[in-house]
Amino acid sequence: MRMQNTNKAPTIVEESAEEATKRTTIILEKDERQYINKLINEGKEPGIKPLISKMLNLYRSMMVEDWRFPGEYYFGISRVAFVNIELMTLLIKQVPKEKWRIVGKTMGVAMKVSMETILDISTITVDNWPRVFKRLSVQGWGDFSLKDKYLIVKAPFINEPEVLAGLLEALLGITLEVKTMIPPLVFEVKKTRRPP
Repeated sequence: MRMQNTNKAPTIVEESAEEATKRTTIILEKDERQYINKLINEGKEPGIKPLISKMLNLYRSMMVEDWRFPGEYYFGISRVAFVNIELMTLLIKQVPKEKWRIVGKTMGVAMKVSMETILDISTITVDNWPRVFKRLSVQGWGDFSLKDKYLIVKAPFINEPEVLAGLLEALLGITLEVKTMIPPLVFEVKKTRRPP
């Protein structure tokens, strides 16, 4: 890496266009390099190359190129905002418990339309679930995995299993039975719907 102490934004300079793997130089401001070194020294990042790779992966995964600042991020037809989990929990608590699954299903229908619009896939097709789970993870909904007939959600954004079950039922076209009441949440997949 070449560093250059100027008042300009970081600059990327292509060093060799002829090589199979192109080398790129990133010129960072002093405070930017200090920040990166601090992350590495504190063990939060293993090195500058993995950090930049992670940044590019996040940029691509969250489609940052489509963001309009401040605070405007659209995923398909839906505007996305970073929301505190406490605010979501407070909102859910205002709904009677017997309606939680219905509210979750309504949310899942909206999420299904948005996700299918942007990813151009059917969310109810089991083969597409890894992409759906990745998208949910990127947006902070939790870490989703399928083990045999069980759907497991680690670090869920919505901690109320009935709400999350409804959301996932509508999004994935399945019927779920709640198996755990605290995270990690475990749902048994009772029935899947085949896409038309």
